[in-house]
Amino acid sequence: MYPEFMIAPMREELTRFGVRELRTAADVDEALTRTPGTTMVVVNSVCGCAAGKARPGVALSLQHAVKPDHVTTVFAGADIEATERARTYFTGYPPSSPSIGLLRDGKLIYMMERHQIENQDAYAIAAQLTAAFDKHCAAEPVAG
Repeated sequence: MYPEFMIAPMREELTRFGVRELRTAADVDEALTRTPGTTMVVVNSVCGCAAGKARPGVALSLQHAVKPDHVTTVFAGADIEATERARTYFTGYPPSSPSIGLLRDGKLIYMMERHQIENQDAYAIAAQLTAAFDKHCAAEPVAG
């Protein structure tokens, strides 16, 4: 586990945009089974691709007009129990951090894994997330 003083600034990079931290398995279950609606879960991390790509990409995506109903985060390497529980909702995907899942009514509808994050810049990540928001979170979902 990483010391809190080391990761606090990394947590704040998301929480200052209103992203809700899920620190326990119970927090995760409550947030991800909330219905109706969409919930984004960001699996945060200390790695360079989280710092230079994932967190900035999420921040940019949250400026979009269409967003998930709820935006949450768990921190891999710090909130172990919460991270493990969040990953149980990512059916069909191996553990990956950073990663970003989008769920509707507790069911995974979109996933961005580490290998997709590490090969793109923050703007490309934001573009993919906003496209997913338009498709899955709009009042009138876009076909496609």
